[in-house]
Amino acid sequence: MSKNKKEKKIYIDDGSSIADMSMLGKSSSSKRSLHETKYSNNHRPTFKECFKTYIETVKLMLIPMLITIGIISIAFLLVYLIL
Repeated sequence: MSKNKKEKKIYIDDGSSIADMSMLGKSSSSKRSLHETKYSNNHRPTFKECFKTYIETVKLMLIPMLITIGIISIAFLLVYLIL
């Protein structure tokens, strides 16, 4: 007979991790840690900061976007010419 019960997987944390996240957030000392952000948690980004982030993102994605559009265009033209 086969077992109908599903065995529950147990995951054990061995303490190893990729990154130490303990320094993120507010520190108790007056000095800022190396991992803290430039602004406090209450900082709301301005329009200029948001726009600068958007432009930097578009610059990084321009070449992959053009390559993807080129591949899709070539595939469309091949299908169009075959049919």
